[in-house]
Amino acid sequence: MIRLGEKQELVIVKKVEFGVYLAVSFEDAAEHILLPIKQVPDGAQVGDRLEVFVYRDSKDRMIATTNSPLLEMGQVALLTVKSVGKIGAFLDWGLEKDLLLPFAQQRGKVRQGGKVLVSLYIDKSNRLCATMNVYRQLRKDSPYHVGDRVTGRVYETSDNFGVFVAVDNQYTALIPRKECYGEPELGTDVEARVIAVKEDGKLDLSLREKAYLQMDADAEKILALLDSYEGALPFSDKASPEVITHETGMSKNEFKRAVGRLLKQGKIEIGERTIRRKK
Repeated sequence: MIRLGEKQELVIVKKVEFGVYLAVSFEDAAEHILLPIKQVPDGAQVGDRLEVFVYRDSKDRMIATTNSPLLEMGQVALLTVKSVGKIGAFLDWGLEKDLLLPFAQQRGKVRQGGKVLVSLYIDKSNRLCATMNVYRQLRKDSPYHVGDRVTGRVYETSDNFGVFVAVDNQYTALIPRKECYGEPELGTDVEARVIAVKEDGKLDLSLREKAYLQMDADAEKILALLDSYEGALPFSDKASPEVITHETGMSKNEFKRAVGRLLKQGKIEIGERTIRRKK
């Protein structure tokens, strides 16, 4: 059977003026597809076997190409958005016909010129389309260990679990909610630290540094925030966790630890409802 969306080796069963017809074998020649003349290698003859990729042309006919697409079935790839139309976005995947990313398969805002992490699927009309639901296609055999620094693209967020990331655009990883620092946006790349490698190979990540390093970073962030408020925050470490997180991106405990460090260093003073920077 000729497989849509995959590279495969097929045999030339017939030559015509506009190309050659390919099939799995001469016995299965009734199921054949065209390889256009401009794609046929010089000197190719009936009986030769060619490696081709099978997709559908602009008239939805199955067709072969000797060009290599940027994405095949079972893979994940970062593709560029060429345009956005009425039925979805169209992606450049290295072939003449652009790849459709339907609106129903999008996660977050998709813009012309942007890049999206996608995999392939076959829709109900037996057409190849792209989806941003890539979880099932991500691998679990990463080379990373606890403590390693990694880079990945955010492809989904969950209020219950946290932020799902494709490390190196190919390995499955999760930033648990408690390990998030701010709220990474869908489609953005993040740098993180591996804090666990699960038995099944999935990675747990943290956007936060080790505690003593993170405290220094948080303290610097508070000083910068103080400067933006002209030296005085309109809330103290007694404010509600919601206010603190909204204003700083930190948990209340993280905020209090950083404030405590700045107080000990003599850089701030704390009032009942304010925090001021010492001059």
